[in-house]
Formats: sequence, structure tokens, C-alpha cells
Amino acid sequence: MAKSKTTYFCQNCGYESAKWLGKCPSCSQWNTFVEELVEKAGNKVPDWRSGNSLARKANKAAVIHEIIYQDEQRIKTPDKELNRVLGGGIVAGSLVLIGGEPGIGKSTLMLQLALTIPGVKTLYVSGEESEQQLKMRAERLMQSSKANCYILTETSTQNIFKQIASVEPDLVIIDSIQTLHSSQIDSTPGSVSQVRECTAELLRFAKESSTPVFIVGHITKDGAIAGPKVLEHMVDTVLQFEGDRHHMYRILRAVKNRFGSSSELGIYEMHGTGLREVSNPSEILLSQRESPLSGITIAAMLEGVRPMLIEVQALVSNSAYGTPQRSSTGFDTKRMNMLLAVLEKRFGFRLSAQDVFLNIAGGLRVEDPAIDLAVINAIISSQQDIALSNNIAFAGEVGLSGEIRAVNRAEQRIAEAAKLGFEQIFISKYNSKGLDVSKYNIKITWVAKVEEVFGALFG
Repeated sequence: MAKSKTTYFCQNCGYESAKWLGKCPSCSQWNTFVEELVEKAGNKVPDWRSGNSLARKANKAAVIHEIIYQDEQRIKTPDKELNRVLGGGIVAGSLVLIGGEPGIGKSTLMLQLALTIPGVKTLYVSGEESEQQLKMRAERLMQSSKANCYILTETSTQNIFKQIASVEPDLVIIDSIQTLHSSQIDSTPGSVSQVRECTAELLRFAKESSTPVFIVGHITKDGAIAGPKVLEHMVDTVLQFEGDRHHMYRILRAVKNRFGSSSELGIYEMHGTGLREVSNPSEILLSQRESPLSGITIAAMLEGVRPMLIEVQALVSNSAYGTPQRSSTGFDTKRMNMLLAVLEKRFGFRLSAQDVFLNIAGGLRVEDPAIDLAVINAIISSQQDIALSNNIAFAGEVGLSGEIRAVNRAEQRIAEAAKLGFEQIFISKYNSKGLDVSKYNIKITWVAKVEEVFGALFG
């Protein structure tokens, strides 16, 4: 008979301790230990096929050159944005964790995925909604006629695995991991030990059966996925579903991906009939203006391997209070302060007594340093009240001495600007080596210093 005992777990990282501690020795967080009743199952692990406990089999070491390598088998979904974020499709036997704020659309995205994959039998397990609620959502998505989607409302992992053995699905979706509980652990659903044990059972099932599993996770008030940090280490892919639920656009971002790039993102538009993928995000990130306005420039950025053109908005005004304000939305405030210091030290612009506000249109958060050139031109355009043409794009990193440094994947940035009808792009001359400019229908202006840009734009 299994022996039960009480153990203390850190809610932040999952560290286990025999007694209560004020400070976690693993993550250094205070007052995060909670007491949980756990059951030691010895050297036995639950078998997902029958729900019984079997002795753990020992694996043998193999020489690396004797291991047979095979390319990952991927399931192509009708959702091109999801395929891009996952690295080309769903890998067989992979465990994917998707997190996001309440009401952002995680369940809608997963149900839409389950209903639209042709020729794939899917099992959608929900511990939060009833069958009638899921049927109502499927009717709203106008995809309820799909015969290969099975709905199960269950929270016990043992019962879920029995249904999996009966249905034999090609894809399993769990909504959500915080509602599941395993009979191997006596603590309540959503606790650190339960989340870790349920995820371990799903991981074992995915790897042994080569069935991909999607699990939905809640997030904390800080934006991190709820549960122990080890949860993100266990899974193969971590996706973050971001956006403001009061706006229609959503961003699916890959935070971790063992089968592809971890810098990809997909953009969706929320409608009454579900999520619609946005194939050309540059069109929605650029506002439609009839005439040029001061303080607005266009930057050619790169998110992963995806080029996009975004709108940078700046507002510079005299400070009404003693201390000037510095505020940025979607751009690092410390980097903006650095660029302001470069403008004041190297070029004599008096910005120390003025308020500076910076905004990246569309709700994006940009970390690409190649938008530096667009940022400083937007700031000077607003300060001098000189409007720049809507047909000019910028791509360049600004150094502390005022030089314009080269950017990566310059060809893709230029091609994206030319495709959207821009007439001119300013880019670092250090990108010109080995670049064939004759194939682009756009004027490329090579610049090495910020003075050259200011001279061409502001005179």
C-alpha cells in the first residue's frame, strides 16, 4: 500500500521541501511554499493504456552513431499562422502548451483547430465547459458538422486515458491542465504537484503513442503561466496568446519550440465566427492616412523570419511640469532614452526639457533594434513639426556615436517594402555588400551616419 505524507511545494518553481520555508532556495521568492498531501507510488508509474501501475522499464544506453534518425512527421493544419509558429506543422508525439489571459480566445483557437483539420480524428477534453457550451461555440464557428471531432468533459486523467484508448484519436486537446487531477496524487486540482503529475502522464502518453497533445494553461497576474516553472521545461513547445480582448487583433507567439524557431509569431483577427488568420500583417499595422503627419515614420522590422512594416508614432512637446516625461508603448523605454541621449549629445537637439511619447501602432511589442532609425526620425519629425512622406521606410540600428549599423536579413525587409508599394527605403550602407538591388522596384538609399538621413529628410 502506498505511503502518504505531507510535503511543501514552491508555487513559483515547484521546489519540494520537507518543511515550510520562508524563502525558496531555488527561485529566491518569499512566501511561496504551500502544504500539499502527496502519495508516494514507489518505483511504479501509471500506465495510460489501462490506468494501472506498472514497474518502470530501464532503458539501455546506445552509441550515438547507431541511433537511426528520422525527420519529424508533421500534421499540416488549415491554419497557416499556427503552422508558421509551430515550425511547419504539428509534430507527432509533441506536447504543446498554450497560455494566455482569460477571454483572449485560447479555447476558441483550440476548438477551431479541432474542427478544421481534415482527415484527423481529434479528442477535445474540457474540464471547464459542458458539452452544450462547446456545441454552442462550435455552431458559432460554423464548423459543427465535422464528424471526426469528439468532445469529452472530464477532469480525471485515468478516465481520460480510458476514453483515449477507446476513441484512438490522432490529436488530443486538454482545456485546461489546471482542472485535471490524477489519482496518484492526493492534492487538489491546480496544485503544483497535480499540475506536474498530470503533465508528466500526458507527456508519457504523447511520446509512447506518437500522438500530439495540446494543453491549455492559465496565467498568473504577472503574465506567466500558472503552476511550477518545470511545466514549461517538460513540454516541447510553449505558445503565448497575447492581445487586448477589447481589440480584435490577437498575437500567437512561440516562447519555446524544440522543433522550430522560438521567435515566430502569428496574427489573428477576432470575429463573431471565430479567429481569422491575418496573412499580411503589414496592412493592418499601417494606418490609412490621407495626408502625411508629423511624428510618424514606417519601420521595416523582422519578427523571427517574418518581415513586417510597422508604424512608429512619436509626440514631442514642451514639459508642462518641472520634470519631463518619457513614455513608450511597445518599445523599450531604456532604449528610447539612449536614443534621446544620442540625439542631444551628437546632434544638438534640445530634448532634455521636453516630454517625449513613443507608440508602436497595432499593439505590437518590438525588440528588433533595426527600428532605431525610424524612432529617431519620428522624434525629430515631431519636434520640428515636419511631416515625412508616407512612402518612405527605414531599417537601421543606431549606435552611440551616431553611426547606422547593419541589420540582418536586409533583403527581406527591402522586398517587403517594395511589395507594399513604398518608393524609398533608408538602410545602412554596410548591408550593400553582395546585395543585388536591381531586382527591387524601390529606391534604396544607403546611409552610414544619422547626419546623412537628417540632411536628406529635413535639410
